[in-house]
Amino acid sequence: MHASRGPVTTMIDRGPAKALWYGDRVDAWLSMKASSNAELQGPTRIISLDVLRGVGVLGMLAVHIQLFAFPSLARWNPTAYGDLRGLNWWVWLATFVLADGKFIAIFAMLLGASIVMQSADRAGPAWRAHVRRMAALLVLGLAHAYLLWYGDMLVSLAVCGAVVFVGRRLSPGWLLVLGSVSFAAASLLSVVLTWSALQSHPATLAAWREQWTPSPVTIGLEIIQYRGGWAEQMGHRVPAAWEMQTWSLVTHFLWQMAGLMLIGMALFKLGILSAARSRVFYRILAALGFGAGAALNLLGLWRSFATGWDLVDFALVSQQLHYWGNLLVALGWVGLVMLLCQRDWQLGLVAAVGRMALTNYLLQTLICTTIFYGHGLGLFGSVDRAGQFAIVLAVWAFELLASSAWLRYFAVGPVEWLLRWVVHGRRPSFLHSSPAPVRV
Repeated sequence: MHASRGPVTTMIDRGPAKALWYGDRVDAWLSMKASSNAELQGPTRIISLDVLRGVGVLGMLAVHIQLFAFPSLARWNPTAYGDLRGLNWWVWLATFVLADGKFIAIFAMLLGASIVMQSADRAGPAWRAHVRRMAALLVLGLAHAYLLWYGDMLVSLAVCGAVVFVGRRLSPGWLLVLGSVSFAAASLLSVVLTWSALQSHPATLAAWREQWTPSPVTIGLEIIQYRGGWAEQMGHRVPAAWEMQTWSLVTHFLWQMAGLMLIGMALFKLGILSAARSRVFYRILAALGFGAGAALNLLGLWRSFATGWDLVDFALVSQQLHYWGNLLVALGWVGLVMLLCQRDWQLGLVAAVGRMALTNYLLQTLICTTIFYGHGLGLFGSVDRAGQFAIVLAVWAFELLASSAWLRYFAVGPVEWLLRWVVHGRRPSFLHSSPAPVRV
């Protein structure tokens, strides 16, 4: 492994910033942290991870805005609802090729990396703190899904995070193999289940087709529900969240997210997520990721339009091309972000968003449900894709500035602070004990 051409700046939450040079292996750092007094110092922060996490949480909003603003199927089948002409088409196309499915993949990989880091940070039994952390994320995710927004991903991440913990000590090679197998299992299950329905369950297939091309009455009902009050929204939110956390979790998310977390563990141990590889390595990763990934996504998109967005063809062919293309583009984003970190770009604002990723993720839900749902402005179904992206830009600007301002005075975000209290069983410090600038 090649060392990077510049230092990777790290920071202790409750202490001054320190510079840390990464050499050929991250293992030495892990061994050092395992013997440190983490209870007194708090976890070490690798700024490249914060920047990547910030990019991930901001990028997810560009995708999730479709679920906040439009009937749910419009994210998967853009012909089901909304205008696809002019600027709306280009916004949707850019989101589809560069964002949809890519940033949640990055988020899952980073959770895998954090499992390795936090295991090394803790002097006592790491599994106890990890179980409490995943349990807290699970409870938070359930509340998020059933009280605010059905598209929550915290439940899936918490369940998968609990499962992959046993693999944290494996070598990078084994992690890559197991992660790839698990990730591929989700794709294989999708094909097998669709083919099985074609062969033996015609009624199920007919129901799927009806959901895939909903009638104006079905679309109108969802719009009425979300333009109504909070109680009226539950008629759609509860069954949608339940399906995601049962059937979709077992047949798809468990395999996909667990695979991505294992891959993230491997990438962290190899120094890839900490900007420790050479610039040539990251240039190649970015070029291959964006190039091959975009090609697969565009091929799947061409296939969907050529077949009139036929459900069976989409499930068997187009969706599988998107699935693998999304992983490649996500790796392209990793390569690009690491390059920017090595080139000393001023990414402090993005890193601040990453340090408060959980707070910002939930804040996006609060802002967008207030804008689009009936208990707020009630704009659900009435803002086109170009207008949605304008809202995304406004939320990005707010979170970038607000996160940076918050961290000037406070050590962590409010949700992160509460999570630490729950996990460690005692109230952590909220204010900085000394100045803690964000540096990249």
